[in-house]
Amino acid sequence: LLKEVVTIANGFISPDVASSGEIVTDFTLNAERATQFFTGIRLDTSITMAELALTKGVQQSNTQALVQRVADLNQMAIALTQGLINFKTLVLDSMLTCKIFTFNYPLLIDHIRREAILFVELLTRLQNKAMVDIVRFAIEQETFWNRIMAEHAKFIRGLLDPTEEALFQMAHNFGQEFDALTAKAMALNKQVTLLPQVTLESLRETVKIRDFKRQGTEGILACRIRSIIVPLLGDHVLREANHYLRLLKICGDRS
Repeated sequence: LLKEVVTIANGFISPDVASSGEIVTDFTLNAERATQFFTGIRLDTSITMAELALTKGVQQSNTQALVQRVADLNQMAIALTQGLINFKTLVLDSMLTCKIFTFNYPLLIDHIRREAILFVELLTRLQNKAMVDIVRFAIEQETFWNRIMAEHAKFIRGLLDPTEEALFQMAHNFGQEFDALTAKAMALNKQVTLLPQVTLESLRETVKIRDFKRQGTEGILACRIRSIIVPLLGDHVLREANHYLRLLKICGDRS
C-alpha cells in the first residue's frame, strides 16, 4: 500500500511536505539499515529510496482518475488500519489484565493506537469531503500532538541508559513542557482567543524537541549515546516532530 502511495505521489507532492522531513530524513535510510542489522528484521529500504527521489510539483494528469485512485487507496488504508487498531486494542487489554508480557510500555501501545485512530478519522473526513474548520482543527491537532510529543519525551527518558543523566533530564523537562502545553490546548475549547498564543508556544517548544530528537538520532547512529533505543525509533519520532511543525505553521498562518 505504501509503495503505491509513493508511486502516485511522485510529481504531485507539495513543496512544503517535500521539504518538511516528515516523510524521510537524512537519517532514515541508515536508521533502517542499522535497525535491520540489530534486529534481523528485513525492511524494504527501496520504499525509502523512492521517497528520497520524490519530485514536488503538480503534473498534468487525468484528475478524475487520480482522485478515484486516491479514494480507493484511502478506503484500503481505513480497512487495514482498523484491523491494526483492533490488534493494538487486544494487545493493550491483554497487557493491562496480565495475560501477556512484553518489554513495551502499556502507554506506548496506547500511544500508537491513538495515532492509528486519528489516521482513520482523518481519512474518513477526506472520503466524506468534510469541510475543515481551521480553528477547531488547530485545537484538535495541538491537543493531540502536544500529548504525543510529551509521550515521546517520556519514552526517550525511559529508554536511556541510567548513566545518560543529562539527556535523561532534558527528556524529562520536555515531557513536563508538553504536558503543560497539552493542558493549554485542551483549555482552548473554552478560551479560543488564546489559540495564536498556544500555537506559538507549541511551535517554539516543538522546534526544540525536534532538534533534541535530531541530535539524539545522530548520536545513536554514531554509537555515542548509551540507550536501548533502536535507530529507526529515533528517526520515527523525529519525522513526527517535523510533521507537527508543518501543521503548526499552517495553523499559525490561518488562525
